[in-house]
Amino acid sequence: MNRSLIRAEVAPFLVRFTALVAATMIGDAMLHLFGWVWIGRYLGIPGTLLIVLSLAYSLRKRKVIQGGSPQTFLKMHEFFTWFGAVLVFVHAGVHFNAVLPWLAALAMMVNVISGMIGRTLLIRSRRHLAQAREQRNAAGLSDEETENGLFWDAVTYELMTHWRAIHFPISYAFAVLTLGHLFSVFLFWNWP
Repeated sequence: MNRSLIRAEVAPFLVRFTALVAATMIGDAMLHLFGWVWIGRYLGIPGTLLIVLSLAYSLRKRKVIQGGSPQTFLKMHEFFTWFGAVLVFVHAGVHFNAVLPWLAALAMMVNVISGMIGRTLLIRSRRHLAQAREQRNAAGLSDEETENGLFWDAVTYELMTHWRAIHFPISYAFAVLTLGHLFSVFLFWNWP
């Protein structure tokens, strides 16, 4: 019998997300351990630049960028976004200085989660469901028995197909909050 959709597909997603949180915590701990906390203040810049560079995937997907493999752009998008998010989260640290940066960090966290769900879970879930149907049909089960046996997997997959309805508005909210944070940094910076 097949492993459940949750164990086969959701668990690997949770491992990747846990790695993101662990990398952030380790990065922040290392800065504190070596007395380099001041570096964290500037990690938001390369983190944000990596996230901006990751948008090349969207430009390639919409054919604004003509050359290159969409798969290469997707892998670049995933890596740059993940690593950029780690840098921004280390930049945010656990220091509560203002509401706007924390709202931007929260929006980025939700955006990262929704992107990871879209890429990781949707494609894998589609494949898992198709394989489970094939195996059940090959075992001689009727269509009704197959559908009844896969009901919760099918419901889970259907819910995941709507991830873009969440991902895009959160991406825009993240962008607006980030721009607000950047504007406030330049506005209140102690210029010499």
